[in-house]
Amino acid sequence: MKILYFDCFSGISGDMIIGSLLDLGLDFKFLEKELKKLNLKDYTISSRIIVKSGISATKFDVIEKSHHEHHHNHRNLSDINKIIKNSKLDKNLQNTIKKIFYKIAVAEAKVHNTAIDKVYFHEISAIDTIIDVAGAVIGFNSLGIEKIHCSELNTGTGFVEFSHGKWPVPAPATAEILKNVSIYHNNIKSELVTPTGAAIITTLADSFGEMPAMKLEKIGYGAGTKDLPQLNVLRVFYGELDNNFGNFDDKIMVMETNIDNMNPEIFPYVIERLMGNGALDAYTEPINMKKNRIGIKITALCDKNDVDKLFKILFEETTTLGIRIFPARRKKLEREIKTIKTKYGKIRIKISKLDGKIKNATPEYEDCVGIARKFRIPLRGVYKEVNK
Repeated sequence: MKILYFDCFSGISGDMIIGSLLDLGLDFKFLEKELKKLNLKDYTISSRIIVKSGISATKFDVIEKSHHEHHHNHRNLSDINKIIKNSKLDKNLQNTIKKIFYKIAVAEAKVHNTAIDKVYFHEISAIDTIIDVAGAVIGFNSLGIEKIHCSELNTGTGFVEFSHGKWPVPAPATAEILKNVSIYHNNIKSELVTPTGAAIITTLADSFGEMPAMKLEKIGYGAGTKDLPQLNVLRVFYGELDNNFGNFDDKIMVMETNIDNMNPEIFPYVIERLMGNGALDAYTEPINMKKNRIGIKITALCDKNDVDKLFKILFEETTTLGIRIFPARRKKLEREIKTIKTKYGKIRIKISKLDGKIKNATPEYEDCVGIARKFRIPLRGVYKEVNK
């Protein structure tokens, strides 16, 4: 499976996407020929190798021949869809391009509190934006990309000027498009994620976050226009999904901390709080620390969404000064719960399977303890009854 991973440490824009695809090997003449199927006039495209902060990258540009006229020719979604529908592009490509522009229209309508068909695009209705969106879709298809993954997005910060005035970064429509996506900024005073870049990547990416395990074949660099205090390129990794490494059931987070100066009576309560607040498991183990001190390591396993809640508990309840947090991949047996009838009553059995075959069958501890207390019999007698 051919995949792309977008490393957006300096944001993402439409021209940077196409530049990175050209740098990977997308044929410029083929792209030019396909874009002509849009039947748009008065523009040319160019591609050249430039050096950004010492790194070679491909700069893609759209040059409008009658820029002043197009600047005032604002289009709505219907106008753009008409251009796409009347083109000679493949229908699947047309549909994907329409989805991207629809996402922008929805965001603009929400921000300006109006209906989608009442939204008249300004900056994004220009020829260069239509070319950027169509060119990106054409490029992905030409390179045979089956899955797209993306890093967290560096949005930049500060303010940017649009036709409506001066807006904070990310611009309102961009922020709307980026809902449910991991974003951050590293104090670069510039708009790093454009509405076009945001719409393309959020429409087409299958995931945001860590790079999946892949057999890396090529790396492409798409140059940004601005000169920034950091390297301003979009880096793209191209290769095949590594099924030998990536075939795991899921990923969890591991949290751990070492403690050598706390009353040991507190540890059971800490474990109880962790387990009661989303930890998949939590436990302690004795360790030897620096200066040959005897210490205790607390470990909690959890889903990513529970990390913030659990690290607050560890800081509140323990004397630790820091917590290590890292992801781990996990393989699990198939599991199911069945209830059986015994002479003492019903008891739940936890059954685990591998490839459909039962590997273990274990009675639920709480059920067995409840019966032992109710009938005042040894706990091992309850287990013996279950295992008959």
